[in-house]
Amino acid sequence: MPKSTLTARDAGLRACRAVLPALLGAIVAAGPLGAQNAPNLEPAATALYPGRTVELAEVLADPNDLWTTPEDLTRINDFVLKPEGACLDDLCVPVRQDEDSELFVRRQERGWFNVSGLARRLGQAYVHDPETETWSFAAVPVVLASTLESARAPDFELLDKDGVRRRLSDFRGRKVAIVTWASW
Repeated sequence: MPKSTLTARDAGLRACRAVLPALLGAIVAAGPLGAQNAPNLEPAATALYPGRTVELAEVLADPNDLWTTPEDLTRINDFVLKPEGACLDDLCVPVRQDEDSELFVRRQERGWFNVSGLARRLGQAYVHDPETETWSFAAVPVVLASTLESARAPDFELLDKDGVRRRLSDFRGRKVAIVTWASW
């Protein structure tokens, strides 16, 4: 390789090395405050909710809260963002959508919903592992309470000891004893 090519390449590398620390410093300095002005989209967050695991392609960067698209809100916990708020059947939590609020913001002409903020409003337990960007949400207490008040177990299906599929609903109106065990 000609010596002039190496010199030009070396000069280019030196220029990159000179600019890189300043660029990284600007990115770090933007931090969470910068996220308020221009979103920093992070791929691959995971939300766990009883009975489901939802992989989120993008979330709004925030070290304390899980901000997703309204469509992902529905995938996580069945709440739907409507003009009156975040609703699940007859339960609606008011959400301001005409300006930024603790539950809804607009960034880059997109709406973002604060799933963990909704959980706090509902008294719903959740935990967050920042290393894996995994958020685990318990059942919504109000929804769980309505199940307990009706004294009806949710329907499920299992194989009996003879290998026949049985649904709990097959025994409605009759007393049922369910015996389970675990080796641990």
